[in-house]
Amino acid sequence: MSFCKVFYFCFLLISGNNAVAVTYEGTERNCSVIPPYLPSTAVSTTLQLQELRYQMRLMSISAYIIPGTDAHLSEYLAPRDARVAFMTGFTGSAGTAVVTQSKAALWTDSRYWVQAERQMDCNWELEKDGGGDHIVLTSLFCVCDHLQFSPLETQEEYAINLESSNRTLKSMPDNLVDKVWKNRPPIPPDSLTQRSWQTKVEHIRNQMRDNPYEPTALLLSALDETAWLFNMRGNDIPYNPFFYSYTLLTMDEIWVFLHMNRLTDELKAYLNSSCTGPLCVQLKNYEDVLGHLKTYVAQPGVKVWIGTEYTNYALYEIITPQDKLMTSSYSPVLTTKAVKDDKEQQILRDAHVRDAVAVIQLLMWLEQAVPKGTETELSAAEYVNKCRSQQKDSRGPSFETISASGPNAALAHYSPTEETNRKLTVDEMYLVDSGGQYLDGTTDITRTVHWGTPTAMQKEAFTRVLMGNIELSRTIFPSGTRGVNMEMLGRRALWQVGLNYGHGTGHGVGNYFGVHEWPVGFQSNNVPFRPGMFTSIEPGYYKDNDFGIRIEDIVVIVPVNTKYGHNYLTFETVSLVPYDRKLIDTSLLSSEQLEWLNNYYKTIRELVGAELDKQKLKEEKDWMLKHTEPFSSASVCSSSLTVVALAIALLHNLV
Repeated sequence: MSFCKVFYFCFLLISGNNAVAVTYEGTERNCSVIPPYLPSTAVSTTLQLQELRYQMRLMSISAYIIPGTDAHLSEYLAPRDARVAFMTGFTGSAGTAVVTQSKAALWTDSRYWVQAERQMDCNWELEKDGGGDHIVLTSLFCVCDHLQFSPLETQEEYAINLESSNRTLKSMPDNLVDKVWKNRPPIPPDSLTQRSWQTKVEHIRNQMRDNPYEPTALLLSALDETAWLFNMRGNDIPYNPFFYSYTLLTMDEIWVFLHMNRLTDELKAYLNSSCTGPLCVQLKNYEDVLGHLKTYVAQPGVKVWIGTEYTNYALYEIITPQDKLMTSSYSPVLTTKAVKDDKEQQILRDAHVRDAVAVIQLLMWLEQAVPKGTETELSAAEYVNKCRSQQKDSRGPSFETISASGPNAALAHYSPTEETNRKLTVDEMYLVDSGGQYLDGTTDITRTVHWGTPTAMQKEAFTRVLMGNIELSRTIFPSGTRGVNMEMLGRRALWQVGLNYGHGTGHGVGNYFGVHEWPVGFQSNNVPFRPGMFTSIEPGYYKDNDFGIRIEDIVVIVPVNTKYGHNYLTFETVSLVPYDRKLIDTSLLSSEQLEWLNNYYKTIRELVGAELDKQKLKEEKDWMLKHTEPFSSASVCSSSLTVVALAIALLHNLV
């Protein structure tokens, strides 16, 4: 079921270009030559555009926006929700497409410009979105927007920009992309897992009671909210164990909206669905959420609490008048879920120990295999996923593995394909960003290595990325500090020499949930840090068409004792894989940074060493011990002495 908004206004006409026929070859399209050059990775979109435009004419729609998300504003999309990819051929995780009768354009940010040029045919124009908003859309196009698939903030931007033209938004019932998508993938079959949930419901209800705005109901739209609240998992979304659902929770009733034909008798009994009391879940069809919410809001004296970050516009607009609506950026379920209890912390730590074994197996294998000249980016990605699959309680990867060498690693979110796959060599840097889903936790780790002789610039850049990782990891801060207020510590060593990176510095992770779990992290819209939260720390550096560097570790926020103050926190690293020694210039490290590094290696030896012994992986343990030898502090001291000696020499020269 889908809902769409339309408004109408004039758009600019884009004139065509005239070009002469030339010969062109490359990995990216060239639409300025005649005939246009398309690489083998480009997808033909002529047919779906013709059919979509036909549907638009039937409904007198001048232009149509296709957002790159689903009805729950999920980060990862099920194949059946990948509408931008179906229409454009572009498979990146961030993008908005717009279609008129004469033009089609895709907006995406700099991470995906090269990918879009490789995947789109010449039906589409690439609009390079540098600011992240969509104001440009309303300046060029008439818009029919799937508002239920767009964040509330985006809708407010549209409304502001259209206000001067007296355009209004009206609902329409059908998703036009779905109408032309003849072979749209179905929802995959699944039997949902089940665990205890009643105490969680009461805890959330207590937060509703304590709220001074007195909400009578809480609407949950993000898929991980319902999954967490009822301790259930599914497989509707790639890499994330979620299932399509909404929940409306009041003080006396619980309604869960999902696909009823997938419910087993065992699951119905688990949810107490045969009764109607405060701890009985009334199961409803997924498509009924709009009608049920309308009925609830029509009652006198009700007020619905929503988290604006994950509530789609079609649900939001139902909750009227405004005195029946209460908003916060995140629902109490997301903020509660962000803080792991003692048991959740321990099992998430355990998952990272086993995950470290798989990554060590990959790095050891590559170190031996790459000099032989037979391995590729794809084979490395397949190998690490195979290693993880052999670990206890493995449930597959937590995202598409980033396995990138040389210039491909300069694309922060590159993943290898048959067309872009490169052979690994000892002459280039290699970056692998991968993670696993386990029944007890979700993992995400990035390591960058070089099997030959790195350049001086590569070594310095890597060391400065590592310095940023260490500085953030070892910092002590007051409880309640926001990540955005300390994020620059991850960049400072890079800034000192004029380097930087264009992505975020960290994100939350869950216990067999999403690998990017909001609202924890280092961005301005993340919540303050509290003990028990887990986040990644992942500074990097990317030199276009040359190499890329990223170091990513997962850390847990823990209390720390200070000499005078109380209620202070720090980070404890739970990712346990050594960094490439060949790329570390210890002369750049401070004595405190070197001490942190040696203590980290000691932890790897203790925790991962015990797991390698348990799994009888002697060769892997020998490799780990070799790569976690403590660093000598002599290099730091000698570096300092050299600087002092140089300063004295310069002083004598001046005299």
